[in-house]
Order: sequence, then C-alpha cells, then structure tokens
Amino acid sequence: MKRVFGVKKDKEPPPSIEDASDRINKRGDTVDEKLKKLDAELSRYKEQIKKTRPGPAQEAIKARAMRVLKQKRMYEGQRDMLYNQTFNLDQVSFAAEGLKDAQQTMSALKSANKELKGMMKTVKIQDIDNLQDEMMDLMDVSNEIQETLGRSYNVPDDIDEDELMGELDALEADMGSEADGVPSYLQPDKEEPDLDAELNLPSVPSGSTTAPAGRSNAQAEDELGLPTVPRASVRS
Repeated sequence: MKRVFGVKKDKEPPPSIEDASDRINKRGDTVDEKLKKLDAELSRYKEQIKKTRPGPAQEAIKARAMRVLKQKRMYEGQRDMLYNQTFNLDQVSFAAEGLKDAQQTMSALKSANKELKGMMKTVKIQDIDNLQDEMMDLMDVSNEIQETLGRSYNVPDDIDEDELMGELDALEADMGSEADGVPSYLQPDKEEPDLDAELNLPSVPSGSTTAPAGRSNAQAEDELGLPTVPRASVRS
C-alpha cells in the first residue's frame, strides 16, 4: 500500500520570526553590495563624461550612466522595502517576547500564591497572640525573680521612715547652703586661726612698758617698744 499511495510526509514547522528576520537581513546585505558596485560604476562614468568632448561618444557614456542609475534606483527601492519588513518583524518579535515574559510572570505569581496559601494554613493569628501572651507572662516572672534575688539581707525591717525623711531634709538644706557649688566641708573657716599661738611665738611688747628703776631720764617708746626720736622745738 505504501508503494501505491506513498508515505505521508511530515509537515515542516513554520519559520520563526528570527529565521525570517535573518533571511531578510541577508538579502539586504546583498542589495547593499550591489549598490556599492553601481556607485563605483557611476563615478567612473562621471569621470569619462568630464574628459570626453560633446558628441556621440559622450552621449553613449551618458546612456550607460542612465542605465546604471535606473538599476540603482530599483535596488534602493528593494532595500527600503526590506528595511520595512525587518522593522515589522522586529515589532512582532518584541510583542511576542513581551507576551512570553507575561506568561512567565503569571506562572511565577501562581506558584508563589500557592506556596503562600500553604504557609498560611500552618500559621494562625490566634497562635501568635497566645505566644505573645506567654512571653509577656514569662518576662514578668523573670523580673520578679530578679527583684527577689536582688534584695539585701542586712537592711533591718524596723527602720523609722520619719527619721530617714528628717535626715534627707537636713542633707538638702546643707546642699542648698553651699556657696558657688562648693560643699560646706570644703569651704574655708570664717575665723582665721591664731598662727602665733600654734607656733608658740613670743608676743610683741606693747607700748605701755615701764622703764627700769634707777633711770631718771626715761625716753618714750613707740608701739614696737623702740625709743622715740625727740623732736626739736622751735623758739620764737
């Protein structure tokens, strides 16, 4: 039967956008090479026209130049058409890539949504609230334990609070009477100490000392016990 009807051939897959774009770009490169050759030929004809005198020879060169110029215009039109096709394919490829990215994003969001739902089933708000309450209770118990362990064993229980308040008031009054922020025990004494008494120095004799007996002409003494100099009297 296969010999009679033959074997069904598999259909070739349709060309992708990338394949079509690559093929058009190759055709565009071929057209560009032809245009370069035509430009070089036109340049050569222009030089020949300049060098030849007007006449049949120059007209023949101009005819060949016009033929080359027509070919150039035709190839330029083909090149513009190929560029437009390439631009359209690029636009379609960009749109297709955008749709593929959107599909991948949707798939990722669906997977993440499914995982979040599974995680939310294992985590309950009521359990979190209960855990927070238990933690607060444990912290309170820990603080009570710390306060109990921090008590002093030497503090008597029969301390008079009124007496403590009196001492506190006296301390505040003493702090208020300090001058320029200097405590009272650092301030100098108001009465200067008697340095002579502390050093056991002899006292200075006063001016009321009496002259020894047997001296008829006693001289007056000043406050330090020295004899005063007599003053001369002026007679009129």
